[in-house]
Amino acid sequence: MFDRIAGVYDRMNTVMTAGLHHAWRRRAADLAELAPGDRALDVACGTGDLALELARRVGPDGEVVGIDFSSRMLELARRKARSIRFEEGNALALPFADGEFDAATVGFGARNFSSLERGLREMARVVRPGGRVVVLEITEPQHPPLSWFFGVWFDRAVPALGRLAGDEQAYSYLPSSVRRFPSAQELARVFWDCGLREVRWVVTAGGIIALHTGMVAP
Repeated sequence: MFDRIAGVYDRMNTVMTAGLHHAWRRRAADLAELAPGDRALDVACGTGDLALELARRVGPDGEVVGIDFSSRMLELARRKARSIRFEEGNALALPFADGEFDAATVGFGARNFSSLERGLREMARVVRPGGRVVVLEITEPQHPPLSWFFGVWFDRAVPALGRLAGDEQAYSYLPSSVRRFPSAQELARVFWDCGLREVRWVVTAGGIIALHTGMVAP
């Protein structure tokens, strides 16, 4: 499915978020608390937009690795940034050593993990003690009127946009994946259960976007 939608993925993100997804990725990159020369991992990197933000923060002396299971997404990511190492791989079994990175992020991909806890544990494993794990994800608003708008937008408008883009099935999957995903408070508990500490989160964009960060325990 992700290979099928790779060609329209960036345009659809821009349409569905009115271009705000770039600002949310910048904020996620800031929460990783990277310094020039650091090493960062972006999991479920898609076409590479969050990896690009991380690369701006680590600078030419640092390194960013992006990993995804969609070869077509990675092909498009490599066209955007030759300096970033993009690899095909499984988020639930990351092919990296313990403590290899200063931070690990996932933007709009955690809800696609077949096991959220396993994926977060893997991210924490490959980050050094004191480093950060950051999750940027869509969350379902809990209160009207935004919860009403969210229902109309995701249940009707997004599949319709997917139909225009040539893949209604993929964009019908989006709202169902959001509804299966834990609330912001529940996700914070998963962070803690995975051994992350100093867990913090912020819900923004009127309750539609949640950013979580946790520190790998020393």
